[in-house]
Amino acid sequence: MPTLLIADDHPLFRAALRQAASDAMAAMTVHEAASLDQVLAVLDEQPDIDLILLDLHMPGNHGLAGLAAIRAQHPGVAVIVVSANDDPRVVRRALDHGAAGYLPKSSGLDELRDAIRAVMACEQWLPASLRAAVNTAQSSPHDSALAARLASLSPQQFRVLVLVAEGLLNKQIADRLDVQERTVKAHLSAIFERLGVRNRTQASVVLRELELSDPSRKIDTLAD
Repeated sequence: MPTLLIADDHPLFRAALRQAASDAMAAMTVHEAASLDQVLAVLDEQPDIDLILLDLHMPGNHGLAGLAAIRAQHPGVAVIVVSANDDPRVVRRALDHGAAGYLPKSSGLDELRDAIRAVMACEQWLPASLRAAVNTAQSSPHDSALAARLASLSPQQFRVLVLVAEGLLNKQIADRLDVQERTVKAHLSAIFERLGVRNRTQASVVLRELELSDPSRKIDTLAD
């Protein structure tokens, strides 16, 4: 039985996605999460999840960082990015970082059903309105190299990197992950080597390169 995780912080939008997913594939088991921490927790508890519908700007997720985390920690799970951002360059970056599909939030339910069916059939999916522009958008060599470097990290190393980017010290990271401080130091040494950086600051910058602006927040700001 296919298993889906809907990751979005808006309950009404999750409900709409759940209904469309049920229409797309019969007998599908559906889980929900409202933050990136919840997403990763559900994935740890439910290793049989086949597909995630991932909001790029849910709490704890900054642009492509959540996608990178999922791909690093759970490489067998397919991800369809669901976002208000339909910039072809952003879509191209999401695909380069391992997304199996990209669905603008302006899409109709028919497109959502098509996306789920295509990705569950191991196909890449983009809406027809974006395909030409995305196909002509150039992949950044730097972005492709960044995706490869992040993918080389183990799940625990990626967790350490995220906590370093949040400003936590080694002892705080050790307490958070319930490991010894020397284990954190060993992870940091491996992270620095695999990312090609020299220190914590440079490692944090690598992760911040995945951040994206949220179009919905721009709209909210204009409305204020």
